[in-house]
Amino acid sequence: MKPPVHQPTGEHQRRPLSVIIVAGIAALAGLLFGYDTGIISGAILFIRKDFALSAGTEGLVVSAVLFGATLSSVLSGRLADRLGRRTVLLIASMFFIVGSITGAFATSVTVLVISRFGLGLAIGVASFTAPLYISEIAPPNMRGRLVGLNQLAITLGILLSYVVDFSFAKSGQWNWMIGLGAVPGLLLALGMFFLPESPRWLLLRGQKEKAREVLQEVRGRSDVSAEWNEIQETLKGEKGTWRELLKPWLRPMLIVGVGLAFFQQFTGINTVIYYAPTIFQLAGFHSNSTSILATVGVGLVNAGMTVVAISLMDRVGRRPLLLIGLTGMALSLFALTLGFSGVLGSGALKWIGLLSLMDYVASFAISIGPVFWLIISEIYPLRLRGLAMSLATGANWVCNLIVTFTFLLLIQAWGPTGTFGLLGVITLAAIPFSYFLVPETKDRSLEQIEHDVRLKS
Repeated sequence: MKPPVHQPTGEHQRRPLSVIIVAGIAALAGLLFGYDTGIISGAILFIRKDFALSAGTEGLVVSAVLFGATLSSVLSGRLADRLGRRTVLLIASMFFIVGSITGAFATSVTVLVISRFGLGLAIGVASFTAPLYISEIAPPNMRGRLVGLNQLAITLGILLSYVVDFSFAKSGQWNWMIGLGAVPGLLLALGMFFLPESPRWLLLRGQKEKAREVLQEVRGRSDVSAEWNEIQETLKGEKGTWRELLKPWLRPMLIVGVGLAFFQQFTGINTVIYYAPTIFQLAGFHSNSTSILATVGVGLVNAGMTVVAISLMDRVGRRPLLLIGLTGMALSLFALTLGFSGVLGSGALKWIGLLSLMDYVASFAISIGPVFWLIISEIYPLRLRGLAMSLATGANWVCNLIVTFTFLLLIQAWGPTGTFGLLGVITLAAIPFSYFLVPETKDRSLEQIEHDVRLKS
């Protein structure tokens, strides 16, 4: 393969507003991802009472989303390559709307679990298709920030879910908490209806003139020949099959994708997102309203630090943020372990728990939170990008499922001290993994990244 033609990416290039609008609308999928995963943290406090849930049944209600997301993320990679990124996001928006409304009117645990499973199907598809779509439209010097909008939307969705939870906490109306998710689902459907398809997918399907038109539209200039030819060059070779993913030159990037998926989940982020009010109650915030309000503070930190990450990813780079954030996460988890151990006294636990969780979330938000989704949208070749991203995303959801479903059981068996200590050790292991294996992709086009990966094989 010839080395890709370098496309200038300096700050002097025109930055068309259209590409920001496109990325912002697609990122609504991230908002729904965050809302529908975060809303259960407060709703479960009231669902638990209304349906007299056991620990196992409660875990099933919380984890139903994860079962659906795991299944759809693994199976929908081929769908995204065949139907297109835009079409798949439109389908996902329909599942978001139906799942939210069905869950709001659930009168039994069975219906609630089925509706949550349907939401999970939508989340699994949207979780990788939205960053995939944005990365294929974004220019290289803006890709980190634009794909980061999806992660910001996820955090805003989580924050919104916490605010909604708090708003209905006194009345205990969990039906409204879940049902309001239909609103952003409708906005996503309307927005995606008017957006163009990914120019790289159009070229992949042989629609050359349409691909050039979309590139011209989102780049804000008429001459896109260099980028268009660069994409064309990378389409030579792979056939886009599962067997191609196992080729020796691509194997290291599969390890990176699956490895980051494992560490993003097994470092414990979703135990905080799903069970934050429960953790705060363990730490001494006994009122439902107070524990949910403390969780809103965590959501604010998550969203605020994601904004910081977006501003740094295209300047500092992906790997430095990973290393800094993972170190902060490990320190926070060990502080939380120390607090629950009782060494510092029970009076200090409440504030150690609050500050440690906020520092943990802040560190996650500038590192493996957004960087995982960005990296897996960058490091795979175009013909295999949908399949490879669905594999990495599927691994992420499998890990998410395991961690979330077992968290309360681990708390019961090992206590908070042992559970958070284990998460801290796993976080430490993620630091050398990121240092030695994760490539730096800052200021490189997707085609240049592919060329670099091939050269290293």
